[in-house]
Amino acid sequence: MKNYRILGLFNNFEEAFGALTDIRNNSVSGVSIDDVTLNSPIEHPEIEEVLGDRGTHLPKFTFAGAIFGLTFGFLFIAGAQATFLVQPQGGKPVIPLPSNFVLVYEMLIFFAVWSTFFAFLFLSKLFRKRHNLYSEKVSLDQIGVIIELDKAQLEPLKDLFKQHKVLEIREEDIK
Repeated sequence: MKNYRILGLFNNFEEAFGALTDIRNNSVSGVSIDDVTLNSPIEHPEIEEVLGDRGTHLPKFTFAGAIFGLTFGFLFIAGAQATFLVQPQGGKPVIPLPSNFVLVYEMLIFFAVWSTFFAFLFLSKLFRKRHNLYSEKVSLDQIGVIIELDKAQLEPLKDLFKQHKVLEIREEDIK
């Protein structure tokens, strides 16, 4: 279990990129690229080749919302039509399917959109308590590399950051 969180502030992206490349090449044993979070004021598309593809679970929530909307929409609409003063007249169906398809489709979209919205809020960690390891300089012009690690990996990682001209190192105990 990771006990420490360390923040290294770099002046430019090349130095941070070099530190991340060394972490990816296992120059500090026990620290993987999955433990790394990069904070930057601008987007760096080239970082994806070092950090790798980090998948998202958002489409799964959207799909689950769509399936729920499909089943709930059909059952709700059909149930409402079947129990509302059922009086079949002259061969008319109790539950007319062609008109229900449009309503079920709209319920599918409705629940898919709302599940996507709430999943985004949940997965973005928007309402979680922010940890104390943050620097205002990241929002101005510096690049922050945050890594979660064990105590044994703390000094080798600090040395690695110093090799790549880190400006400031902050650490936090997250026990």
